[in-house]
Amino acid sequence: MNEINKKNEKKDLTISNKHFEKLLKVCLIIGIVIVSGFIIYYVLTPEQGYATLGILNEEQKAENYPTEAMVNDTISFYVTVENQMEREISFRIEILKGDKETIVNSSGSFNALSYLNTTKITLLHNQFWMSDRLNISFSQPGANQRIIVELWEIKDESEIFYNNLYLWLNITN
Repeated sequence: MNEINKKNEKKDLTISNKHFEKLLKVCLIIGIVIVSGFIIYYVLTPEQGYATLGILNEEQKAENYPTEAMVNDTISFYVTVENQMEREISFRIEILKGDKETIVNSSGSFNALSYLNTTKITLLHNQFWMSDRLNISFSQPGANQRIIVELWEIKDESEIFYNNLYLWLNITN
């Protein structure tokens, strides 16, 4: 009887190994199909394009931005836009002045005073645009004053908010 049990155990073990091998093969095939699907999706799906918005200081560098100024001092800066959208883009730039009551978020600015709007500008893919030197001043003192730059994309004669940047300033007498 002991020998019969050993044969049955051996037979059961062989059957279990065969089932495990089949299950392992099925899992490997499924894994290969899933990974191949992700690779094909990644290769065939183009990356979304983007447009960059930038503020440069008066020396046309992205550094050493002013943080303090006196009332009626002229603050100079430049605005840049680069098109990496894989298509033509039309836009306008709006410059706003804000204070501690101004709310700036991912959908635009609220409680800010519009200071300057550009006309419609069109860039082809891979083109770069830089504004002329822009000058702004503040007539009232206050902490947490802002210069806000907004990029508005123009599509089919309607405007869609795209992005914004801002500089914080403390204005003193």
